[in-house]
Amino acid sequence: MSTNTDVRTLAPSTLAHLQSWVGKSETLTDDITAAPVRALSATLDRDDPAPVPGTALPALWHWLYFLPQHRQSEIGPDGHAKRGGFLPPVPLPRRMWAGGRLQWLQDNPVLVGDAVRRVSRIGSVTHKAGRTGDLLFVLVQHEIHNAKGLALTEEHDIVYRAAAQPGDPVPQPVAAEKGAAWQREIVPDDVLLFRYSALTFNGHRIHYDRRYVTEVEGYPGLMVHGPLIATLLVDLVRRHAPGAFIKRFNFKALRPTFDLHPFRLNGQLSEDGKTVRLWAEDHEGWLTMQATADLA
Repeated sequence: MSTNTDVRTLAPSTLAHLQSWVGKSETLTDDITAAPVRALSATLDRDDPAPVPGTALPALWHWLYFLPQHRQSEIGPDGHAKRGGFLPPVPLPRRMWAGGRLQWLQDNPVLVGDAVRRVSRIGSVTHKAGRTGDLLFVLVQHEIHNAKGLALTEEHDIVYRAAAQPGDPVPQPVAAEKGAAWQREIVPDDVLLFRYSALTFNGHRIHYDRRYVTEVEGYPGLMVHGPLIATLLVDLVRRHAPGAFIKRFNFKALRPTFDLHPFRLNGQLSEDGKTVRLWAEDHEGWLTMQATADLA
């Protein structure tokens, strides 16, 4: 295990250096091509019509674009790019996508064939002393534009934390609500995790390298991607409310999900039909992600 994985607290000078990243920005461009859309549709076990120029990109599927393309020599031991660059070089070893808030403009959807631009900014770098060491929360704000202008905004929460140690306290789990009107069981096998990692060019080893995730990061199995679970929750809405336009989606990851057992997606439409409460639970019935989708 590298000395980097032993970091549990951040010196004041290190914290001040990391907080100097606030306000840093970058702009990337991409083209909304059809191949990733076809591939994600297959990965989610959907029987969608083949996408053509002008096909609207489903909610959250913009995560198939603006992918990191670091050279192999720039990759760190965890499979991510070495710390630094646009994101602050946080020395805490465990990095996870903790949640986010998104809003789409109904009169300007992102379409297959669009040339798009993403402007990203570090909104905040916040420190918290936890029971198992320091936590650092990085807020990244994105705006995605096409030829007609702003199409969607996103706030993306990243949390960095210390490596797990024997005897660390375990957070108290929360029981998931039962009796949802919409339910779907997902089997998170190695193939599903590999395909999603490949589609998002995500080299993070916790999703495919069982030796690394168990021996180095101390987890019991391969970790299911938070963005994949969020995408599956939105997909649950699409399956039960086809044609509905999702104008806002907020989600928060509460507990890791591993590939060792199936997990369940749940959804409950409000009486007025304008909001869907969504949540995921593990095989023991513990809440792992909660979300809301506002429909137009």
